[in-house]
Amino acid sequence: MAAKKKNTTTNESGIPNFYNDEYYINRELSWLAFNSRCLSEAKDKATPLFEKLKFLSITSSNLDEFFMVRVASLKDMINAGYKKPDIAGMSPKQQLDEVTDAVHDFVVEQYKIYNRLLLPELSANGVEIVKDYKKLAPEEADYIDRYFDDFVYPVLTPMAVDSSRPFPLIRNKTLNIGALVKGKDNDDEMEFAMVQVPSVLPRIMEIPEISGVRKIILLEQIIERNIHKLFLNYDIVCCHPFRVGRNADLSIDEDEAEDLLKEIEKQLKRRQWGQAIRLEIEKGFDKRLLKLLVDELKVEQREVYTVDGPLDLTFLMKMYGIEGFDYLKEHGYNPPAPVIQLPADRDIFECIREGDILMHHPYESFDPVVRFVETAASDPAVLAIKQTLYRVSGNSPIIAALAKAADNGKQVSVLVELKARFDEENNIVWAKMLEKAGCHVIYGLKGLKTHSKITLVVRKEEDGIRRYVHLATGNYNDSTAKLYTDVGMFTCAEAYGEDATAVFNMLSGYSEPVVWNKLTLAPLWLKDRILDLIKREADHARNGEPAHIVAKMNSICHKDVIAALYEASNAGVKIDLIVRGICCLRTGIPGISDNIRVRSIVGNFLEHSRIFYFENGGSPEYYASSADWMPRNLERRVEIMFPVENPALREKLWHILDCELRDNVKAHVMNEKGEYIKVTKRGADPLNSQKLFGNEATELGKPKNITESRVFEPEYRDDHGL
Repeated sequence: MAAKKKNTTTNESGIPNFYNDEYYINRELSWLAFNSRCLSEAKDKATPLFEKLKFLSITSSNLDEFFMVRVASLKDMINAGYKKPDIAGMSPKQQLDEVTDAVHDFVVEQYKIYNRLLLPELSANGVEIVKDYKKLAPEEADYIDRYFDDFVYPVLTPMAVDSSRPFPLIRNKTLNIGALVKGKDNDDEMEFAMVQVPSVLPRIMEIPEISGVRKIILLEQIIERNIHKLFLNYDIVCCHPFRVGRNADLSIDEDEAEDLLKEIEKQLKRRQWGQAIRLEIEKGFDKRLLKLLVDELKVEQREVYTVDGPLDLTFLMKMYGIEGFDYLKEHGYNPPAPVIQLPADRDIFECIREGDILMHHPYESFDPVVRFVETAASDPAVLAIKQTLYRVSGNSPIIAALAKAADNGKQVSVLVELKARFDEENNIVWAKMLEKAGCHVIYGLKGLKTHSKITLVVRKEEDGIRRYVHLATGNYNDSTAKLYTDVGMFTCAEAYGEDATAVFNMLSGYSEPVVWNKLTLAPLWLKDRILDLIKREADHARNGEPAHIVAKMNSICHKDVIAALYEASNAGVKIDLIVRGICCLRTGIPGISDNIRVRSIVGNFLEHSRIFYFENGGSPEYYASSADWMPRNLERRVEIMFPVENPALREKLWHILDCELRDNVKAHVMNEKGEYIKVTKRGADPLNSQKLFGNEATELGKPKNITESRVFEPEYRDDHGL
């Protein structure tokens, strides 16, 4: 990391100081802006109703993780007395103060959308989410009471608090009902009691139709209505649902851990009981009950979030699954199109030998990736399979294939990243299973996360040993491959095969090759390579040669990389950034970033691929990578960036970038204030890039050749001067 420059606008020579804190946006506030873009989809008139439910659910789930990791980290820094400013010059306390205010406003907006938009729209389509269980018809009340007695009551564990029973440990993210109760023979003293809403039962239940309206009631409402049955010797003074969010970021000292797997298993148990950092309550919560919870949980008043509706809006994702409303959903691409270069009736290795193959998921099927490993597991000519696994699905066919390969006597080496956040427990299970099957399992590298996506198959053929390689921007997860947009490439070119072997030798034995052919790895060389590529564009621009950067990624917050982009912009390089999430770069700063545009696409699929284009004076270069331009990716993770050199594959990548740059349906563009403004069509034909890619893949047609549209022209104007 370059040394921090003084916070001035220029140096003594009059050259701009591209490191000036004022030119950067705080990471946490930028993430909240991304979640607001997700929320905007929930109120967009063009979004189908059940997709709106899904987007509102996603914002709630996103916020949970944000608190458990990012807000928790800020609190840890404050408690430790850490005062070093962030990329935008803000101290941890300043960040926490601004984040807290922003989240309170965000939550208010969430429930405005829920109450004012979604509930009326649901009602107009014959669906009612019960708001007050006291107003149910007698037949409806009888039905849910019987359901409580038969299915809910046997599962519940009521807990009272008194001198012999201490305040219970309330687990992270669990939904609970707290109550104040009084003994029937004691009119003075109130006691606290609670019951956890069981996660083993469905959160939503549909009441049989009586009035022609499909009514949905939440499990906590059923329990509230019947809570008196749990505390028979008490009168219920009040009862309300509440939810606690805790610090869930694992703190692992790898230097002291004798066995990383056992240490992570131990830390996972502590995650449920970390420091309370958020208390969620419903509007109208009893003040006496609230004071008791605040005191026991040791939360500050500003950490209490009062909502006007049900807690934990992720239940809306379950609503998405109720039958009979397909007409209110986005039509997906399921099943996705086959990869035309990899027909199911042909040998996959033969297909790869004919030339490199680029796949664009989820529009094109992920099945060939699974088939690649499954075929290798059974093929007598395959000698070895090596693979990195970061996140895999719950019933992963790739894991099963690797185990089968080991059982068939092949050399199988798998790096399972145990430190993949919130997938640690899942990955531990897979790692143990693979070890039992006879695979050589590596548990990541000390001090680093292995985030690269690479598979190597070594095969003995008539003309000698041939190495087949799969490289990708996304995980080997057949479930998320249907939801995330990613690209992956098959190749058997010798240069890639040599590098892939070198990667796995580094991971298993710390041996580094003298020379790399194609791949660039973090944390050793990737950051410098990216900076060199950006600098090269700046040099081309200064020499009057074509200079253009298009970079698509999830996040960008590395100060050195952003400063290099500012310098390139200052030199005249036209820069288009397609950044789904965090973007700490500001646009429109005169002499700094006036040649930079930033856009974010939030659609039916989560944009996850990392694709980089450098004009290079008229000799363009294309790259794909597992890495975002963030400090953690470039300095604390094992990542891979790989070039795409086949002309047809490069054209496919350009088509992806170009269409997303012209998207005028799902795109938001950053203005000079750092705000994101939804692109307006203004008479132009609508272009929804995700829909276009899906239609093209479904029709198995070739993407149009639109390389002539690479001009850098503003595509819309608004009151902010963009």
